[in-house]
Amino acid sequence: MLTLSVLQRQNLKARAHPLKPTVMIGSAGLTTTVLREISCALKSHELIKIRVMSEDREAREATLEKICTQLNAAAVQHIGKILVVYQPQEDTPVKKPTQQKGKTLSKKQLSSR
Repeated sequence: MLTLSVLQRQNLKARAHPLKPTVMIGSAGLTTTVLREISCALKSHELIKIRVMSEDREAREATLEKICTQLNAAAVQHIGKILVVYQPQEDTPVKKPTQQKGKTLSKKQLSSR
C-alpha cells in the first residue's frame, strides 16, 4: 500500500474534487470483477472516485483498505460513501512543451498543454 505525504494528499484531493465516481460497489461487495474494474480504471486515470452502497462506515473503511493493499494504491479520501483512490501510472513519459519556431510560449499557452 502506498503512503502519501500531507501535501500530496491535498493536491490529489483538489484534483479529485470535480471527478464523478468511476466505479460503484453494490450490495455484492468487493468482488474480483469489481476489483479488476477498479484496477483498469486506475491504470487509465490514475485517480478515481468509487461509490460504495454499503450503509456501514466500518465496512467502507475495510473495503478501502482492501482495495489499496491488493492494488498497491493509496487512499486519498473517504467522505461518506465516496472513496478516492490514487495509483501512479508506470513509465509515463513527461511531455515537455514544444516551442514554435523561435517564439516563446506564454504562461497561458504552457498551461493549456
